[in-house]
Amino acid sequence: MEKLTNSGKPSNAEMRELSYRLFLLVAVPLVTVHSYLVRDAIGFQQPAFARIFFWHFPCPMVATVLLSMATFFAWKYSQTRSLEWDVRATAATELAMIFIVLTMISGIFFSKIQWGAWWQNDPRQVSFLLVMAIYSGYFALRSAFSDQDQKAKYSNAFHLFAILPFFFLTFVFPRLPQVDTFHPNESIMKGNIKGGYAYVVIEVLAVASLVTAWVYRLRVRAGLLTLKIDHYGTLENSRLDTAHSHVVRPVSLSDES
Repeated sequence: MEKLTNSGKPSNAEMRELSYRLFLLVAVPLVTVHSYLVRDAIGFQQPAFARIFFWHFPCPMVATVLLSMATFFAWKYSQTRSLEWDVRATAATELAMIFIVLTMISGIFFSKIQWGAWWQNDPRQVSFLLVMAIYSGYFALRSAFSDQDQKAKYSNAFHLFAILPFFFLTFVFPRLPQVDTFHPNESIMKGNIKGGYAYVVIEVLAVASLVTAWVYRLRVRAGLLTLKIDHYGTLENSRLDTAHSHVVRPVSLSDES
């Protein structure tokens, strides 16, 4: 139910949220249509399918930002032991995993179309597959504990150790001089993406970031509400506990008894 001000109108926060949703409702289809209106790329086996790049390129970038955020939240949890930071770290990691999987799927399709095979054993493909395996371990670790505090303690410690291999596998290993890869690592920095393609890449990256920010806020809000419900349930259950065996309760006796 929408929150209303004393005058019966939606609050400023609700209006901003509504405007944000309307903007996304318009921006997402417009950017999608624009991605199909640009001319086919030159130099690809099937130029029309080069549009996969529009969606493949932003995914690892958004995932990198999310995992960096999750690591910061994990560090904050280690300093405060507040489950609020665990909720934020979990939300960021869940969304990052979605973009990691999308990166792998779009990359596999691109490999088939451009290089003729679903899997090339390319160092770039292998390194990102390792990234996906590492952060799959994060969710496996969380599922191993039923206690919320233990779950938060070990999974956030995992984050602090996993971020270094992530950055090495993503940014360092594929660019080592001795590593031979099909993957064009310097397309953006060398200005190989130009004209309409460059505009669409920027648009998709911006829209993907905005949608992710919106979903992240919703996920965090749901997680914090779950924490409050769990805490409320604990308080309610504590009221139902019987008195300690050593506690003597006063009993009033009537005159008749």
